Amino acid sequence: MKTTFTLSLLTTCLIANTAIAKAPQQDDVWYTDAKAAIEQAKKNKPILGKAKNIIVFIGDGMSVGTITAGRIYAGQQQGQSGEEYRLAMETLPNVALSKTYNTDMQTPDSAGTATAIVTGVKTKAGIVNVNDNVRRGFCDTVAGNEVASIFELAADKGKAVGVVSTARITHATPATAYAHSPDRNWENDAKVPNIAKEQGCKDIASQLIEFEHGDGFKVAMGGGRREFIPSDAKDPEYPDKGGKRKDGRNLIEEWQAKYSDGQFVYDFDGFDKIKVDENTRVLGLFEPSHMQYEADRKAENKEPSLAQMTDKAIDILSKDKDGYVLMVEAGRIDHGHHAGNAARALEDTSAYDAAIKVAMEKTDPQNTLIIVTADHAHTMIMNGYAERGNPILGLSKQKGKFNKDVDGNTYTTIVYGNGPGAVTESPRPSVSQEQALQLDYLQQSLVGLGSETHSGEDVAIFARGPQAWLFQGAVEQNYIFHVIDEAAELTK
Repeated sequence: MKTTFTLSLLTTCLIANTAIAKAPQQDDVWYTDAKAAIEQAKKNKPILGKAKNIIVFIGDGMSVGTITAGRIYAGQQQGQSGEEYRLAMETLPNVALSKTYNTDMQTPDSAGTATAIVTGVKTKAGIVNVNDNVRRGFCDTVAGNEVASIFELAADKGKAVGVVSTARITHATPATAYAHSPDRNWENDAKVPNIAKEQGCKDIASQLIEFEHGDGFKVAMGGGRREFIPSDAKDPEYPDKGGKRKDGRNLIEEWQAKYSDGQFVYDFDGFDKIKVDENTRVLGLFEPSHMQYEADRKAENKEPSLAQMTDKAIDILSKDKDGYVLMVEAGRIDHGHHAGNAARALEDTSAYDAAIKVAMEKTDPQNTLIIVTADHAHTMIMNGYAERGNPILGLSKQKGKFNKDVDGNTYTTIVYGNGPGAVTESPRPSVSQEQALQLDYLQQSLVGLGSETHSGEDVAIFARGPQAWLFQGAVEQNYIFHVIDEAAELTK
């Protein structure tokens, strides 16, 4: 009888303990949201098939800190506190870190990093689609050291290829889509030394027009008209400006002669009238140099946004039955950071994310591999103990009071390690909220430089689609090419 009572009591205690095993926090919204995220994550299964299409997004200079600040900025633009917001890129299921150093530089440049992404080999800073054996600026070291890009390989397999950038289309990152050069600065013939010309090196702009792989580029859109027209020719949009070429060649006219059905456009009106069918080919050069920062573009509306160019490029390239490879570069994130101007860098980050969202909505993850990454980072950081929802571009504030340094002066949440916003007086002057929130404000920096520099931090990779599951852990930057190759079988 005593044994029966003991067992009954033990059973009752076990039932009671089971009943109270519920975690006391499980009704908290953070708890339930995380549980929901776990259930969603369980639905993400590796896509093991082959990719018909490849889209590589490169946010030039988009450090992890830029992503974080960009997320908060985008959320606050929509009336949220910002920290809880999710960028479109952050919803992509496969994530890794990319190690960005060049073979000769701890802190890299865009030419070497973009070459790693599109060719599968790391190389020196400042050189485009050539390997580490090449000396920068020495044309006689190039022969035999060229490396093939995903665009050349894809075009040779019959795929359509395209490149879109808000920088000059001849700038370091977009140049890796089509060019080989021992110096990223050789954007037009006037930049190429005579001895290099005699040794057979060509300027970068001419290599786009003369690209002979497959059917050539179906889409090339960005800035940089001046690199394509002679110095005595007038710019079609700004008649008081001319080109940079000294060889007398008008590469735009050469392109039009080469592709009689091609459409050349230089402003939004022309862009808006592009007719899309199976034969569409577009060369869009929307500024003499780089395209406008997004903040300025929105105000003037004279050229397409990165999202609009991405949308049009996908419409054109997807007409190819064999698929396509497309690069989309947000080049002006980098330029905003170099200027020490976080407002413009973050606005361009939002524009970049809008372009990613377009691609996600227009493509099928079963046949299209989307990769979102950066070529390198920048020295921008978020500092101080700002309260939740504090304006990301404003002064650091906590509990209703602006945070102050040891001298009693205010400071912004975002600062740079170096750059044109350096403080040269002591003590460091205070910043007003009105100053900090201006579009043209240059954030204070520690070291004074005319142009803020890159940083050597790892950058993020986000991906979805065939073989995207191969992005795991921290990888060398050139690994990205090999995932693309695994997915699209470009070298087989």
